[in-house]
Amino acid sequence: MDIGNKNIAYLEELTKGSLTFAQMIHSIRICNEIPQVKLAKMMNISRSYLCDIENGRRFVSLQKARMFAQVLGYPETYFIAAVITDQLRVAGMPYIVELKDKK
Repeated sequence: MDIGNKNIAYLEELTKGSLTFAQMIHSIRICNEIPQVKLAKMMNISRSYLCDIENGRRFVSLQKARMFAQVLGYPETYFIAAVITDQLRVAGMPYIVELKDKK
């Protein structure tokens, strides 16, 4: 298990279940001591948009989730699964998504 996987597993343990995309981004940013302004710049988005994402007021596309994973150095599957799980949660469907690489 690589460090990214260990970090996500630890965060999920702390939250007693699956992380929302918002919780994941916020937690990783704080743990890595990345200011919102810096991460927003790295993602080519506004700080206010990042703030809305971190507070669960805005959802991101699968492509944007992939970009967050790449910029932060984590496996894409966790970020994409979190976005899909969030969409299911909003739709009132109590499912958790787990993705695996096709390789």
